[in-house]
This record gives sequence, structure tokens and C-alpha cells, in this order.
Amino acid sequence: MVAYASAGDQYKQQSAMTASPGELTLMLYDGCIKNLKLAKIHIAAKDYAKSNDTLQKAQAIIAELMRSLDVRYDIAKQLMQLYDFILSTVVQANVKKDIQKVDEALSLVEDLRETWQQVIRINRSKQGKSEFA
Repeated sequence: MVAYASAGDQYKQQSAMTASPGELTLMLYDGCIKNLKLAKIHIAAKDYAKSNDTLQKAQAIIAELMRSLDVRYDIAKQLMQLYDFILSTVVQANVKKDIQKVDEALSLVEDLRETWQQVIRINRSKQGKSEFA
């Protein structure tokens, strides 16, 4: 039996395949935010299996962001420390099923996403479509 991807899945796959590195980073932030928000809902509903799944997805996304850093640069080293803190916070949230810990991580990821989006906009306005946009 052949499985067909939904139109939404096909769109997401195509978007990821044609996205610039900057857009891919933004997509990772979006995915992390989505999973953290879902985890809050699942924890509140005491659906710990689903909260575990969504928090593990958020952890995997943060780990991917960490792997993507080029630590030859100081800013990347600083981001690595921040990602490490976020990852630790998400792990604690998962172990303790702690919505406050989820909120703490969510706030940081949302701030990073907003900053990254601004970087993309600045690069686009300065250079047209750059390697980051």
C-alpha cells in the first residue's frame, strides 16, 4: 500500500528543501516553540506521554540548533551556552512536568526567534536576498 503525504506535509517538505540557512533556522525555532506550547497543554491535561513526546521533540530541535553552530566565532559560543541552558531547562520541565520550566524555555526561544527574524530582515534590506535570508 502506498502512503501519500498530505498537501500540508508536501508543502512543508518543499519549503524546507528550498529554504535558505537563515529560513531553516527560523523553521527550527518555530518547531521548538510549537512543541513547547503543546507540552504546556499536555502537562496541564496530565497527558504525560504526549508532553514527553513534545518535549523530546523540542529537545531534538535545540540539539540540532547546537550542532549547527560554528564555535570558531564568539557569538556562536555564547549561543551554545544559551542553547545548553534551554536544553537543560526543557529536560527539567520534562522530568518534573513543570509548566513554569516550559514557560522559561519558551520565552527564551521566542526571544531568539524574534532576534533571528530581525537579522534576516536587516540582511535582506542591506543586500537584497542574502545567504541568511
